[in-house]
Amino acid sequence: MKRLTPTIVEVVVKAPWQARKFEPGQFYRLQNFEIESPVIEGTRLAMEGLALTGAWVDKEAGLLSLIALEMGGSSRLCAALRIGEPVVVMGPTGCADRDPGEGRDGRPGGGGLGNAVLFSIGKALRAAGNKVLYFAGYKNGADVFKLDDIEAAADVIVWCSDIAPATQPRRPQDQTFVGNIVQAMVAYGEGKLGETAVPLRDADRIIAIGSDRMMAAVSRARHAVLTPYLKENHTAIGSINSPMQCMMKEVCAQCLQRQVDPETGEEIEPVFSCFNQDQQLDEVDFPNLNARLKQNSVEEKLTNLWLDYLLKKKPLLRV
Repeated sequence: MKRLTPTIVEVVVKAPWQARKFEPGQFYRLQNFEIESPVIEGTRLAMEGLALTGAWVDKEAGLLSLIALEMGGSSRLCAALRIGEPVVVMGPTGCADRDPGEGRDGRPGGGGLGNAVLFSIGKALRAAGNKVLYFAGYKNGADVFKLDDIEAAADVIVWCSDIAPATQPRRPQDQTFVGNIVQAMVAYGEGKLGETAVPLRDADRIIAIGSDRMMAAVSRARHAVLTPYLKENHTAIGSINSPMQCMMKEVCAQCLQRQVDPETGEEIEPVFSCFNQDQQLDEVDFPNLNARLKQNSVEEKLTNLWLDYLLKKKPLLRV
């Protein structure tokens, strides 16, 4: 266990089979064993299954790194997992990043926790001979973690922070910007951030990973303010973070994502996101995704309040 930021923890698990099967872009399902979980005032602190990013794997040692953002009750309990405690790790699941092909330059964009997904994808793109321009977005500089991994995944990084001060680049080719990712992309395309070692117009593929609002903004901007700076025939995909439950691919249907034809506006066949999380940005029904992500908000707030109460009664050792 390692705390990366005030709200993000890293869980390193020894799971040889799951580590050997990992491919860039995939994720895992993590939860603790109910019998191993602590009990406070009659409440057993068992975690629900969490879909967590596979940040890195060591296939020889059988280790995998999972990154958790502390938002709800279960994700907050990740910080209380003990060294040597047995856990349930299912996966990898989801689709691996599509074969990038040599010479197909990518422009990943990640927000907060989404940046961890791009560690493996960016490295795979570069290993295939591609140039990677990476817009790394955060609310503030304190949210940045694993700078070495981010730099290894990209030829050029634009550090974006909603509020000042933004992260200061450590490499001469990297740049910094205060504002959101779309604003940073426009500024980069206009040349306002300085010399562009990897031009935005060279990007064959856009990969957006982060909140539904960030991905929706990138999707809209491609047909508006970003049009002058992008290839006409580029591909744009988003890693869709729809609600998930079993994560066993086309079983429980909790992860179904509504799709809409961008030309006609008609509904097309929905997608099981835990089977294929990487979806065409123009086809994703983002208002529907936003509504579904909010469907359990009352229960999540109550769980957080109850956990706050329990931890005041009996604090747990947390990283």
